[in-house]
Amino acid sequence: MNRTLVITGGSSGIGLATANLFRGKGWRVFELSRHGESHDGIVHIDCDVTLPESVGQAVAEVLRQAESIDVLISNAGYGISGAIEFTAPEDAKRQMDVNFFGAVNIVQAVLPAMRERKEGRILFTSSVAAVLPVPYQAFYSASKAAINAMALALANEVRGFNIHVGFLMPGDVATGFTAARDKSDKGADVYLNVNKAVAAMEKDEQNGMRPEQMAQLFYKMATRRSPSPYYVGGLAYKCFCLLNRILPTRFVNWIEGIMY
Repeated sequence: MNRTLVITGGSSGIGLATANLFRGKGWRVFELSRHGESHDGIVHIDCDVTLPESVGQAVAEVLRQAESIDVLISNAGYGISGAIEFTAPEDAKRQMDVNFFGAVNIVQAVLPAMRERKEGRILFTSSVAAVLPVPYQAFYSASKAAINAMALALANEVRGFNIHVGFLMPGDVATGFTAARDKSDKGADVYLNVNKAVAAMEKDEQNGMRPEQMAQLFYKMATRRSPSPYYVGGLAYKCFCLLNRILPTRFVNWIEGIMY
């Protein structure tokens, strides 16, 4: 029997590349998002990850059609940018609602079926920004750091049910994520480099890796017998993360400040 993948935010970018790869490998793929359509054997189900009832209904429909879920990839997310001081509370909360609590909602909806089967994998799209927070992307960085913490805690909670948990931290990837970012230049008269810093970061993204490279890593995480708790997307970013663990935090943070 074909194994089943459920992926949120699979209508574009890393999510779409991942859905296409798994489908090409013979998996049954269900893509959950607010905007999308079924194509090439991938079944789209309308879902707003910020609404528990919407998530619950979507997962119930998956289980009606497929009976079981082998792998969940919680990928839905977006980014905001701007100075912390001038970020509206509702914008910061929306960032956490989608990126973090959206992941909480889909995990809570999928876990009962996985626990009953005593089998499954739950994977998250995080970011290198989770461990190397980016200036003027504080709330995006915080949402991904929260994902990492939750994933590691969840791994210990569900280990007894034969459920593996992991997360992928991509570096810069060229997708529509950049254009979709909700940018704010409020306070630019105070934080004079905010626009320059965001522009530099977005240039790095658009010159970044292909989403298909991240899809390959997700496939490895889903199929390897004993995968690592987390993977970093891109050799250069692996080096950055390693240096972050070795060098003093003050020094690493200073270097990153110079970069942006």
